[in-house]
Amino acid sequence: MRVETAARLIRYSDLPIETVAYNVGYEMPSSLSKSFKLFYGITPTEYRTNKNIYIMKKEELNPEFKLKAPKILDLKDKTAIYIRLTGAYNELDFPGTYAKLWSFVKEQKLYSAGIENICVYYDDPKVTESNKLRTDVCLIIQKPVKPKGEVDVKVIPGGKYAVFSYQGPYNKLGMVYDTIFSEWLPSGGYELRNVPVYEKYCNDPARTEPEKLKTEIYVPIQ
Repeated sequence: MRVETAARLIRYSDLPIETVAYNVGYEMPSSLSKSFKLFYGITPTEYRTNKNIYIMKKEELNPEFKLKAPKILDLKDKTAIYIRLTGAYNELDFPGTYAKLWSFVKEQKLYSAGIENICVYYDDPKVTESNKLRTDVCLIIQKPVKPKGEVDVKVIPGGKYAVFSYQGPYNKLGMVYDTIFSEWLPSGGYELRNVPVYEKYCNDPARTEPEKLKTEIYVPIQ
């Protein structure tokens, strides 16, 4: 996890590699270089300077896609009930998992205005093997709640976020992320915080045409 975090920072920030090494917990930059070479077969410097090198997947960039400027928001912490899933993002059972969460809401009498459907994504498929990708499928809850069974409770950290609005099919979200991290972030004047990205789903995919699906992408920045 440390070397994967380092890979994201090396690729998508201007932090010196030495600083990245210390930030992710290595005592010496040489330790990061050794682990990085062992893990990915290339050096951190090669990964940063040669944009033709990729680890798991190439970036999906489309010059015709125009990314809308994000809103920069300072958000408060949010309480969520969630179920953790592991595996390739396009193979997870999101509908079945949300059905379990909504059943829990009904069972525990948690329904209120302001419930949000979100997913927290911990890993970057560009640097993490697909069978190790971690996702928390969440509902933001306004009432006090305790964990039960496979449904756990967590706090979604607040702070500063760049919030990108996207309309279109979910299978194009990879391109949106690649545009954010490859084009907007390096020139936007912000750095990533060490907090996971999350998505908010603004309409129901079971009742909405793919081209009309609305998603908000929350990128933690500082």
